[in-house]
Amino acid sequence: MTAPQSHPRRHLTRRELLSTCAQGFGGIALASLMGSEGLFAASPRAAATRPPKARRVIQLFMAGAASHIDLFDYKPELVKRHGEASDFGEQVEAFQNGLGPWKKPVWDFRPYGRSGKMISDAVAPLGDCIDDIAFVHNLVGKTGVHSQGTLLQATGFNLPGFPGMGAWVSYGLGSLSENLPAFVVLPDHRGFASNGPKNWDAAFLPSQHAGTVIYPGAETPISDLFPHKSGRYITPSSDAEGLSLLAKLNKKHAVLREDDARLESRIRSYELAAKMQLAAPEALDISREPAYIREMYGIRDGGSAWPSEINPEEEADIMGRKCLAARRLVERGVRFVQIWSGNDNGFPRRNWDSHEDIERDHGPLAWGMAKAVSALIRDLKQRGLLEDTLILWTTEFGRMPSTQGGRGRDHNPYVFTNWLCGGGIKGGITHGESDPWGYKPLDRANPTLVYDIHATMLHLLGIDHEKLTVRHNGIDRRLTDVHGHVIRELLA
Repeated sequence: MTAPQSHPRRHLTRRELLSTCAQGFGGIALASLMGSEGLFAASPRAAATRPPKARRVIQLFMAGAASHIDLFDYKPELVKRHGEASDFGEQVEAFQNGLGPWKKPVWDFRPYGRSGKMISDAVAPLGDCIDDIAFVHNLVGKTGVHSQGTLLQATGFNLPGFPGMGAWVSYGLGSLSENLPAFVVLPDHRGFASNGPKNWDAAFLPSQHAGTVIYPGAETPISDLFPHKSGRYITPSSDAEGLSLLAKLNKKHAVLREDDARLESRIRSYELAAKMQLAAPEALDISREPAYIREMYGIRDGGSAWPSEINPEEEADIMGRKCLAARRLVERGVRFVQIWSGNDNGFPRRNWDSHEDIERDHGPLAWGMAKAVSALIRDLKQRGLLEDTLILWTTEFGRMPSTQGGRGRDHNPYVFTNWLCGGGIKGGITHGESDPWGYKPLDRANPTLVYDIHATMLHLLGIDHEKLTVRHNGIDRRLTDVHGHVIRELLA
C-alpha cells in the first residue's frame, strides 16, 4: 500500500483569505471593515490582552540629554557642597572632562501642588499640573553616546534597524482614524536629533507604520502632500488620471507578487496621502482655536515659527504650536504623537546638550517646554482626553552633578529622570530615587530601565509587552527586547 503523499502546507494570502471568506464586493467590504478596525495591523500574538487605560500616547523627547538635577530631581546636598571637589567614591568614566567640583542646580527649587513636589524655577509652569505627573528618578541607560542613548529610548535598542515606539503601537493597535496617520512625528524646527528618521522608522515592520513627519507652523507642514508651486500644469483631472494609471499598474504588479507586503504598504501610503489632503490641513489649522487657548500654549499672534535667536518666548511659541497640534491630532484619531525638542547641529547649543553653559542652553528650552506642556496637560484634562491619553517625557540620559568648565555639565547615563502623566498613571507621586548627588540610583540593585517604561506604556494601552512580537531573522523581536517589567506603582 502506497503511503499518501505529503504536500507542503501553503498559507493563504490575504487576498485569497478574503475571497474565501466572502466573494466579490463582500470580500472588499470585509477588507475595508477589518482595515478600519485595525484588525490587519498586527499578528495574532500582538492582540490586546486587557482593557486599556490609554488609547493614545504623546511622547515628549528632549534631545541632547536634559539635566535631571537642574529641572526635576532636587539635591540639597549639591547646594550644600557647591564648589567642593567632587568625590564619587569610585572611578568614573566621563564622556568629556566633566569631573570638576560639585555644581548646585542652576535654578532654585520650590514645592508645588498638594504633593509638594520640588521642581526648579526653569520649569515652573509645570507646577500648575504637578499633581497629575508621576516622576521616575532612578532610570538608568546603557551608554553616554547620544546616538545610542536616543535609539534606546526611541526604539528599545541602542543600535539602528529597529522600529520606533510609535511604529510598534501602530502595528499592535492599528489606527483610530481613516484619514490621518497612526504615528506622527513633530521634529525640532532647527533639524533632526541624533539618528534622524531612524528614531521613528518602521524597520522590519510594514512600512506604513513608520512615523509621518509634520512641521506645524511651517509654510509646508507635510512634504509632498500637495503639488509644488511650480506644478501649475497639474489639474484635478490630470491628477485623477495619474492616480488611476498608478492604481492599474500597482494592481498588475501585485497579481504576480501577492506575498510581498512592500507594495501593499506603498499603496496604503498613497491612499492615506490622498485622504490626508482633506483631513491634515484642518487638523493643523490652529487659527481655528480661540485666542485664549493659543495664549495658554504660549503662541504669539504674528510670532515666527522659525526664530533666528533662542529665547523663552520663542521657544514657548514653537513648542506651543507643536503641543497644540498634538492635541488636535490625538482628538482626531492619531494614535501616537512624538514631539522633539532640540536638534543635533548648531553652535552655540540649540539643544539640551549643555557641556558649555546650562543656564544659556537649558533656560529658554526648559521654560518654553514647560509652558507649552503645562498647557497641553490642562487642555487635555478640560476636554476629558487626559484620562485616556498617556504623556511620556523623556531624554537620552542625564547630566553629571559635577561641573564641566564651570558652567556646563557632562553626560550622565548612570541615572536620569522620566515622567508620565494621564492615561492610567497615578499623579503626584515619585517612583525610585537617585543618590544624594544625582549620580546613580540610590538603590543600585533595583534601578528602572527603559524597558520598564516601555512595558508600562504598552500595558496601559492594553498590550502585554511580551506578546507584541514579530519574527525577524529567526528571532521574536519586541519593543522591550528580552527585558521589561510593568511599573505597578505608577498605575492608578
